[in-house]
Amino acid sequence: MTQAADLLDPAERLDLDGLRALQLERLRNSLRHAYENVPFYRESFDKAGVHPDDCRSLSDLSRFPFTTKADLRANYPYGMFAVPRERIRRLHASSGTTGRPTVVGYTENDLSMWADMVARSLRAAGARPGDIAHIAYGYGLFTGGLGAHYGAERLGCTVIPASGGMTSRQVTLIQDLKPSVIMVTPSYMLTLLDEFERQGVDPRSTSLRVGVFGAEPWTQDMRREIEERFAIDAVDIYGLSEVIGPGVAQECVETKDGLHVWEDHFFPEVVDPITGEVLPEGEQGELVFTSLTKEAMPIVRYRTRDLTRLLPGTARVFRRMEKVTGRSDDMVILRGVNLFPTQIEEIVLRTPGVAPHFQLRLTTSGRMDALTVRAEARADADAATREAAARSIVQAVKDGIGVSVEAEIVDPESLERSVGKIRRIVDLRERRG
Repeated sequence: MTQAADLLDPAERLDLDGLRALQLERLRNSLRHAYENVPFYRESFDKAGVHPDDCRSLSDLSRFPFTTKADLRANYPYGMFAVPRERIRRLHASSGTTGRPTVVGYTENDLSMWADMVARSLRAAGARPGDIAHIAYGYGLFTGGLGAHYGAERLGCTVIPASGGMTSRQVTLIQDLKPSVIMVTPSYMLTLLDEFERQGVDPRSTSLRVGVFGAEPWTQDMRREIEERFAIDAVDIYGLSEVIGPGVAQECVETKDGLHVWEDHFFPEVVDPITGEVLPEGEQGELVFTSLTKEAMPIVRYRTRDLTRLLPGTARVFRRMEKVTGRSDDMVILRGVNLFPTQIEEIVLRTPGVAPHFQLRLTTSGRMDALTVRAEARADADAATREAAARSIVQAVKDGIGVSVEAEIVDPESLERSVGKIRRIVDLRERRG
């Protein structure tokens, strides 16, 4: 196999001083582009008393105001665009399940840059030109499917645009077409795993060599489960539509030590979720991104709500972001204790007799909030095993997180599946006046 170092593009070969100089030049241009062409940014910068010319160093970015999802929704659909609508070549949008969707647009140059970043990500993951890539992200307004598709083609892969759903057919396609790379959400990969085993096919016998997983937080325990049961390398890809889509950051297969942010196009900061203060490298907080090269929709200090920390580069010069542990807006405060779905996932994955599929149900019991962990039993788990698993989960949550919950072990495949992002939290609490 060609060594990864032989496939690095010019930006990946920059030294740190060269990278920082390129970032500052691009940052100043992007701030000016946003200010001159997006009324929202002109008003926002003016209100904060800053001007693009005030950015003389990378640290000066902290003087500029944040952008939030609420700002994007308030300017729906085209108010955040910095080019005439006629220059837009594609539109994507969020699901809009909690309000107005956020609409993002791309010029031809944006689409080309996006494909380059996904191709770079796939190279870092271990994919090579000529590989067959099975893409099981959803296609459509969600950025995952088409973003992965065009990046894999840019790299020179043969693409199977499987999209999501029709799980039994996906298993057949993987067996017949023999892809070496799969791009999918980690939760749907586990659904595929269940289907392989239901069909009596050993998942370790497939042609798959690399799995590139994103669109939702996942733990090291889930990585181990996937790698051991599929005999593949499982690596993380990160992105969000407001910044570009998948391909903002990627874990390198040779280190698997966090995701290298493609800092020549997306400048990261980590801030205190409460105060908004920029945190030093290595401290955990909320991830914030500023685009450096986007034409259609430049984004300035966008608050992602994802929780992580920044670390020095290893396999590449670019800084790494630690695996996202959760989102600040996914945090459950249960009787004064902060709890994230990923903490429950770690417990479920190490509980005998339980499959790696779970859901958290929040309800009201009297004047108190209550949480029930609903986890699926494995197919061979009898009633005694299920009872033991429920007791084990309750005790592990109490010991490890410090809060009392209930646990319910349900039948296999009885929890709602998603071909995109899994719905981990169902909030049924009564709203108190």
